[in-house]
Amino acid sequence: MEATIAKSKSVTMDCHNVDKKLRQIFDLTEDEANFHMKQSAFLYQLAVQTMPKSQHCLSMRLTVEYFRDDSFDQELPVKYSDPTLQHYVIFSTNVIASTVVINSTVMHARDSMNQVFHVLTNGQNYYAMKHWFLGNTFKDAVVEVLNIDPFIPDYYDKTTPSHLNLPTEFRVSFHGINNASAMHSRTQYISIFSHSHYLLPEIFKNLEKVVVLDDDIVVQQDLSTLWSLNMGQKVMGAIQICSVRLGQVRSYLGESSFHKNSCTWMSGLNVIDLARWRKLGISETYWKLVKEVSKKEGSAALASLLTFQDLIYALDNDWVLSGLGHDYGLSTQSIKKAAVLHYNGNMKPWLELGIPKYKKIEGSRGTKVLTILTLS
Repeated sequence: MEATIAKSKSVTMDCHNVDKKLRQIFDLTEDEANFHMKQSAFLYQLAVQTMPKSQHCLSMRLTVEYFRDDSFDQELPVKYSDPTLQHYVIFSTNVIASTVVINSTVMHARDSMNQVFHVLTNGQNYYAMKHWFLGNTFKDAVVEVLNIDPFIPDYYDKTTPSHLNLPTEFRVSFHGINNASAMHSRTQYISIFSHSHYLLPEIFKNLEKVVVLDDDIVVQQDLSTLWSLNMGQKVMGAIQICSVRLGQVRSYLGESSFHKNSCTWMSGLNVIDLARWRKLGISETYWKLVKEVSKKEGSAALASLLTFQDLIYALDNDWVLSGLGHDYGLSTQSIKKAAVLHYNGNMKPWLELGIPKYKKIEGSRGTKVLTILTLS
């Protein structure tokens, strides 16, 4: 210690150099902040420009038409709550995207008579969605549009948003080992449940099982076999990503307790046992975890990963192919083989910046299941 102190005293400090160095650090920080501000403005402008102009006013036009139409009170309440039918849930504010999901699911179903779709949207888009789906038919399937706003409880604390939340897309970066020799950085896009998903047991009190579909997927095969899955004591069936384990994203999870070898999981196609969900108090566990990680970026995603730890039934990977919204390298064979295509990522198929070769996919029956609609 004496030697260290003596050495430090022997080094003369030039205040001018220290001041110069601090000013350089300040300038670099300011330049970086300006760069991120300009990048944010550019990306916002890009998102506005790439959205088809016809979709900007679509919701307003449909809302006006809803109140002009005298036949908008058509309802099928018995089918909507019949637990013996196949119930699909879609959280969405995009009428075109949700239509593609429903249409592709019905198109490839062996029997659409038993299919019931529940589109959960917010008050702003409720009447537009309702008018659209009342005016369009999907074989023998029925579609119910629900406004989620009245279902959002008012007894949660201020960390809980009081509006509809769509699935959270969470990008994680971590270091991996390539050929056990060199370290390299990896980035993985993970789509996880949002706050709104944890209202499912309250919204569908008469149902014991539902299949949740994201609004950025396209179905290529019949999904009816999902209803005969025996998930044992698990709460949810989902695609697991074992290339990303919780231990690899430790920096995102903070001090929460977790099994480092547990695989992460994806939303997109999820089979949910609502009866077991209620029994285990999954929603209560989630909100408790949200409070613990509320100060972290992506708190909903982190809480979801921890909530369903050891409660995931791993679906076969052939069920869902993810990455069509960011990965240019997916093979044609894997696309044709998948039952569901998931366009997770920033390049959604309804945007001009969507990956062109993924915008129109030939389905397993030789039918185009995705078309970017242009409404005049």
